[in-house]
Amino acid sequence: MIYLKNISKEYYVGSQVIKALKNINLSFQSSEFVAILGPSGCGKTTLLNILGGLDRYTSGDLIINGKSTSHFHGSDWDAYRNRSVGFVFQNYYLIPHLSVQKNVELALTLAGVSKKERKDRALEALKKVGLSDQAHKRPNQLSGGQMQRVSIARALINNPEIILADEPTGALDSKTSRQIVDLLKDISKERLVVMVTHNEQLANDYATRIIRLFDGEITRDTENPLAEIKETQKGPGEKTSMSLFTALTLSGANLWTKKMRTILTAFAASIGIIGIALILGISSGLSDYIDQAQLDTLANFPLSISQQITLTEEDMTPNTNQWVPFPAEEKVYPYHRTQNYTYINNISLEFEEYINQLDPSLYNVITFRRQFYFYLMTVKNDDYRFVSSYSLRFQELLNNDEYMQNEYQVVSGKYPTNYDEIALVVDRYNRIPTTVLDALGMDYLTEYYSFNDILGREIKFIPNDVRYGKDDDGTFYYRSSSQALYEDERNITLKITGILRMYPETSTSFLSNGIAYPKTLTDKILEINGESEIVKKQLEYGLDRDVFTGEPFKDETTPTGTITAEYKYQNQLIMICGQKSASDILIFPKTFESKNLIKAHLDAYNEGREDKILYSDRSESLSKTIGRVVSTVTLVLVAFSSVSLFVSSIMIGIITYISVIERIKEIGLLRSLGARKKDISRVFIAETMLIGFVAGLLGMVIAYIATFPINQVIEKQTEVANVAQIRPLHAIILIGLSMLLTVIAGFIPSRIASKKDPVVALRTE
Repeated sequence: MIYLKNISKEYYVGSQVIKALKNINLSFQSSEFVAILGPSGCGKTTLLNILGGLDRYTSGDLIINGKSTSHFHGSDWDAYRNRSVGFVFQNYYLIPHLSVQKNVELALTLAGVSKKERKDRALEALKKVGLSDQAHKRPNQLSGGQMQRVSIARALINNPEIILADEPTGALDSKTSRQIVDLLKDISKERLVVMVTHNEQLANDYATRIIRLFDGEITRDTENPLAEIKETQKGPGEKTSMSLFTALTLSGANLWTKKMRTILTAFAASIGIIGIALILGISSGLSDYIDQAQLDTLANFPLSISQQITLTEEDMTPNTNQWVPFPAEEKVYPYHRTQNYTYINNISLEFEEYINQLDPSLYNVITFRRQFYFYLMTVKNDDYRFVSSYSLRFQELLNNDEYMQNEYQVVSGKYPTNYDEIALVVDRYNRIPTTVLDALGMDYLTEYYSFNDILGREIKFIPNDVRYGKDDDGTFYYRSSSQALYEDERNITLKITGILRMYPETSTSFLSNGIAYPKTLTDKILEINGESEIVKKQLEYGLDRDVFTGEPFKDETTPTGTITAEYKYQNQLIMICGQKSASDILIFPKTFESKNLIKAHLDAYNEGREDKILYSDRSESLSKTIGRVVSTVTLVLVAFSSVSLFVSSIMIGIITYISVIERIKEIGLLRSLGARKKDISRVFIAETMLIGFVAGLLGMVIAYIATFPINQVIEKQTEVANVAQIRPLHAIILIGLSMLLTVIAGFIPSRIASKKDPVVALRTE
């Protein structure tokens, strides 16, 4: 079965060579009980370790079942130990954090046997050694003799051909010793049993063969036929393998026995995760707040297209953002001197139609503002008077009721929709300028007014046919302000139907504190005035006659330039009729991303056109500022993360190395059972992975709890609620990151563990 051919083993201690075995020639049969005797240091255990594949011979050859082991690699020796050899040690080497049954199952686990079969075979092996009723106990709950029986059951579990026992009775009393040797004697009827012992009495009473060693040489062999087994095969047998689940089970059981240390380690490792989680949480909440602030800001700073737009030098000079200081090219670039230029946009109805082709998902609302004059009258203490739209802060509501009501709440009354309905807009303190109150005909010295005092207040819009009178010569004039003018039935009575105030979460207001009216009023005024007599006459006269003076429109030279007759005529029409095409277009994008798409749409209109439409983007500078803030926060986060995670990783590496030192004997035992180097490494990688998972989970729980006081402090200081928000996706990513980093940190200690010599590991105290 086994043939040792000229086996020698040498150890090197510094420059000194120690010859543990010297040209050993032995053969062993498939079923015999061999006892190896000799004084300490004679090479008994070395011989046993070479037979079991735990140690390597220096020279010679070990032939097993016709296979020369001179060609074996590490994995081949692992497979040999797992499937052909069972070890019984003097100190049992049971893993304390595993049950008796799990200890016995270990070799089968490494062999890849199914869970059910492992359990059945383990219970059968325990039954053979008389411990079937102790399967669920821990090793520290057994006596010495029972632990040795468990060790024997573990050795038998994989049905090996060879049982190697190293001083199996060294730690037992005489009675228990005989019980153990009796068991080994019975086992030797079916397989080879080789026992190293100092007890000559036991060897003489039980062994079928006794080999005596002295100083690394055989001095006596009671039966050594030396029948050389010819080498018939070369190469390895079936390889062993430990699954990740098995590694997790072993590591999990070990960590569970050290619960307090595991929790403290995980807590220390979680500090970095807690910091990152909180920063990400605050960053997420801040991003949400910034997004909302951006939306509110975009409402205040839309893309603006005006008839007249003021351009700076940078606007007028092409490709200024591509200028490079001190260029190498031999080129001269023209540029405009630093001053402002007025550019006239030709906003046509065609362009308005092009704007309306925009994807509605890109914007909240598009407002087309048209130039016309409001003639408004109020009454105060029987004083009928015209009031300016400026005094009333008269402004058009955006043409999107849903969007407006998402930004402004109706604190009293109803939202104005009909052309004769208007609203009073107050600030967050319910304040209104005194000029507005005075224009409404109210006493601005009063301490306050109730909502009911405001609701129902009226303003009269005076249409052209009421505002202008006609002389006999066909010219028109302004009618005087009087009660009759105010009470004319053709007027449009505008009534305050609601009071609007922005929501608390709306960061900025894009409506002034004053009177706001719906677009339906604009349409109504353009319709009424467009059909008025004065407008019809002016359109009939054209440039030949001014309806107010009766004179033709003429060019006029001024110090600042020439005012053309056409320009005067168009201004006249705007004053009395209003402008059909828009004078200003305001586009309120939903996001900064959609704003860029809108700008691309506008740029596409200008391609190939000489009369380009220019626009202004007042939110551009704000966008850059926000971008810089976000970038700075990101950089701070990265720096903080790097430091905290680096420290945590070093600590995990140290903890894992300590675990390696604590479990050296377990490493030796696993190697004796056939575990590969990569399996040992996997055990400690699994341990760091579990620690990383616990650390990540603990860190997320602590971070989540910490968000409550953090949010309270932030809200108290800034009035911004729920800034810190731990999102599920961030939690999953951080737990995964924690596991990854701990695995990386444990890589070096796990490699150290995998390279441990099994013989040295088993001898380590």
